[in-house]
Amino acid sequence: MLSDGGVNVTTGVLEKDAAYLNAGFFLKVRENRPLVTLKVAQSLDGKTATVSGQSKWITGPAARRFGHLLRAKHDAILIGVETALADDPELTCRIAGLEDRSPIRVVLDSRLRLDEGSKLAKTAKRIPTILFTTASGGSSLGARGIEVIRITKDARGRPDIRAVLKDLAKRGVTRLLVEGGASVHASFLDRGFADQLEIFRAPMVLGAPGRNAIDALSEVSTVRRSVWVRTTATQNALQLLVQDDGPGVTPDILGRLFTPFVTTKHSGTGLGLSIV
Repeated sequence: MLSDGGVNVTTGVLEKDAAYLNAGFFLKVRENRPLVTLKVAQSLDGKTATVSGQSKWITGPAARRFGHLLRAKHDAILIGVETALADDPELTCRIAGLEDRSPIRVVLDSRLRLDEGSKLAKTAKRIPTILFTTASGGSSLGARGIEVIRITKDARGRPDIRAVLKDLAKRGVTRLLVEGGASVHASFLDRGFADQLEIFRAPMVLGAPGRNAIDALSEVSTVRRSVWVRTTATQNALQLLVQDDGPGVTPDILGRLFTPFVTTKHSGTGLGLSIV
């Protein structure tokens, strides 16, 4: 209409930047799900814990501070019950001045194993907390303030990721941060619901018996997202931001991302990806 009236109109200005800024909203409208970011903190050899399960903390203060900033920038944060039991996290943003930006906390717990004495349960009346399960019950957790939702099972009897994302979208969640653990990360990758990966690689080696950052995928070919990588050096870790830019992560790229001692090179906006 403006052009018809003789006004010069320039279109496509900062189009990619605007698309990224609103990616969560667009996905909610088009696919009825939020934008999903997987956050992984791992050693150089792709491990998140020693064989005994010791994992606090792999990365240093700068990386952990950035992790809290990620929490402030997302509407919800999700973990599996194994991470909840092992680490007893609060999943809040603890950056001064941003405490009120703590996201909704989400736990996947097939068999209702979350401890009533956990930090999540103790603070649920103050910070919204949702537990998705495939089991019946959960009234004791509900009394603590946790919203317990029975949801559809996937093929392995766990909460179906697609159904979880649909429920969160209904609640207005447009950006979801997934902090683990390994099987949860693998589930999102397997189903093609990982839009971004925030990978922090710490300068240490935990060895072959250590616990993998991401469990084996059922079929690498089902991960249908291409990626671009932006690297950021922090004081104690290297952060790799892997973002969706189209239809498919190739097995070659995905495999190399989790190979020890990976470095990356990029130019321009990062779309020219070279992994060496």
